[in-house]
Amino acid sequence: MTNSKLGSPGPDGFLLRDNWSDLRQFRPLPDIDFQRLDGYRKARLKAAMRESGVALCVLVSPVTIRYAVDYNTFPLFQSHIPSTYLFLPLDGPITLHQAYSYGSSADSVRPGRPISFFDGGNELAEAASLLADDIIRFLREIGTTNRKVAVEYVNPSITKALLQRGLEVTDAVNIVEGARVIKSEDEIACIRWACAVAEHGIARMQESMGGGVTEVQLWGLLNYTNLANHGGWHEGRMLASGPRINPWLQEATQRVIEPGDLVGFDTDMVGPFGYFCDVSRTFYYGKDPPSARQRQLYRLAYDELQTNMKLIRPGVSMKDLQASAWPVPEEFQEQAYSCIIHGVGMCDEYPQVKPSFRGPVAYEATLEAGMVICVESYIGAVGERNGVKLEEQLLVTSNGYELLSTYPFEERLLQ
Repeated sequence: MTNSKLGSPGPDGFLLRDNWSDLRQFRPLPDIDFQRLDGYRKARLKAAMRESGVALCVLVSPVTIRYAVDYNTFPLFQSHIPSTYLFLPLDGPITLHQAYSYGSSADSVRPGRPISFFDGGNELAEAASLLADDIIRFLREIGTTNRKVAVEYVNPSITKALLQRGLEVTDAVNIVEGARVIKSEDEIACIRWACAVAEHGIARMQESMGGGVTEVQLWGLLNYTNLANHGGWHEGRMLASGPRINPWLQEATQRVIEPGDLVGFDTDMVGPFGYFCDVSRTFYYGKDPPSARQRQLYRLAYDELQTNMKLIRPGVSMKDLQASAWPVPEEFQEQAYSCIIHGVGMCDEYPQVKPSFRGPVAYEATLEAGMVICVESYIGAVGERNGVKLEEQLLVTSNGYELLSTYPFEERLLQ
């Protein structure tokens, strides 16, 4: 099996054409001041720490560590087997603790303690005690009398050891999420480039749909384009076709895409420079026109997207946004997408607003200029074959919003 659009056959009968994957052939890299970007992110974190009254953040998430010091070694491995952590003080040297040093903007690098079962096994409690002693010494080194420490995603033995030493322990997650919510000019440039790379891959996907192509092969084009442009990973393989598009959230398989299928996907892509592109489209494959029901579902999803985007402007509260959102017809509520909007930066981020039939908004917050958010829609009734997933990514501006995703919608489904 070979699709002539995809190139010469390889071991699995599917080979990418050379050269088209590198977006730099078609447009220049964005002008990003990385030193300024790094300084902005550190300043945002320290401002959030100051507001929370903490002397030190102990950071573990690879996404947060990259935000703080641009460290990007084995992030997927460290997302489930953490071996690196960061001491980020309000005042003092930023210290990365790890077994290897391959570049970061931290002030110093020191050996780390085991913080996962993979490294520490049954001696994790003892390692936690040693880490707590390290933190006490570090606070003494930086000359602070503040005993409030924020920790992020750590095993309970670490929290217990810190409390036993008289430290006040608080959650670092709300600190870092609050810091990351407003994007700088350089961050927005990174996000624009991530979207451009993703949409370059999306175009390759759309033009490569043909006889014998499977879902996972089609998804591989997007993944390859991201890697070829020095991007990161995808949070899932979110592509489904035909009867697998309903219900949503089924990952790509070896199902062959057939004429008459709707093909939906969600990029969920950590792109170049560590920033996220989160865009969804649904394509139609086939020479015959789409069915009336397929067009109806697509139009409903499109209308939900357009209606909710018109609500986006600074000063709108999350509760008001939920109350004013497009009313999802009852037949589609059970399988509606989990949220109306969510924040995005280096990954899916705060805030998130669920549809009203899923419960109240979880916090008091308003949209602010400088936020980057995604507006979501999935329309598909229980028990039917078809469904449509659409999503746009946009920047909240001083007077409304600016679209960051620009990939066109499917004209045959909007007729």
